Amino acid sequence: MQEFNNIYLHSIAITEPDMFLSSADIEQDLSSIYDRLKLPFGRIEMQTGVISRGFFPDQLPSQIAIRAGKNLFKDSDIKASEIDLLIYCGVCRDYLEPSTASSIHHHLGLRADCESFDLSNACLGVVNGMSLASKLVEAGRYKNIMLVTGENSYPLVSKMLEFLKKDMTLTRKSIKKYFANFTIGSAGVALVVSREKGIAKILRENSLSKTSTYQLCQGEGGPEGLSMETDSETLMREGINLAKDCWGQFSRSVFDHYICHQVGIHHRNYLFDQLGLDLSKDTTTFDRYGNTGSAALPLTLYKAIPKIKAEQNLALLGIGSGLHSTIMELRWI
Repeated sequence: MQEFNNIYLHSIAITEPDMFLSSADIEQDLSSIYDRLKLPFGRIEMQTGVISRGFFPDQLPSQIAIRAGKNLFKDSDIKASEIDLLIYCGVCRDYLEPSTASSIHHHLGLRADCESFDLSNACLGVVNGMSLASKLVEAGRYKNIMLVTGENSYPLVSKMLEFLKKDMTLTRKSIKKYFANFTIGSAGVALVVSREKGIAKILRENSLSKTSTYQLCQGEGGPEGLSMETDSETLMREGINLAKDCWGQFSRSVFDHYICHQVGIHHRNYLFDQLGLDLSKDTTTFDRYGNTGSAALPLTLYKAIPKIKAEQNLALLGIGSGLHSTIMELRWI
């Protein structure tokens, strides 16, 4: 457990997807496979609760993150000249090198002495970034650290649709490992961790890993040829067991809102059941946006802001394949 003194979430902004695709539309595109394998239409929405997911058809991850960063500067009182460190925290990236942060740094007009780099840890990236930024700010190394991500599932979903329609060897069993691809969505997020008061105080965090499970979810390929194979049921069970162990450091009675990673309805319900949480304190975005990777938890935090009141406590419950879990406690200002 790590506790923080006078460290703040200064501001947060998002990039909305340029378009949305419904689960019904995906299944219609796969209708020949559904008919051949006698799969029930409505399966994706019924099993996951994902009604739609967003896309950026012609955007690089950096461009999505840049839009979020510009929205943050427009909507808050912090300026680009005040950022001391930029960290890109996404799963998606522009290239193997240079860092995706390099392009974002340039297009946001950050100072030459503002350092930048990429941090990647599956869906937990932004939460890891918040943890690292809080420690660096508290150590006095930086005053304002900007975290950004730009997740785009369009290449993944479009390529997976093409792949499945061409594979005549698929069976009801073999296709199962690919369905998680169709829960993946897109979004951009930017936020600033600071010594200056903002919208919330970052109080403490706890992290645990169970890396013996690293093979349960594996994504491969570049921006034009992505694929992901997932043992969804085992991943859910192991991930929530890890989150439950991580949650043991926190009191269940002090939280007014739970902001969680967004996978789907069964994952959400199982998580709340296993941790003994009040479902009425949850905010959900997976139904509209799908699982937006590293953007999912901060996107959900942003969407929850209208119902959060001053002095309320929030638990951010992060889980990422690998498996890793980080839980943070915030107090709204």
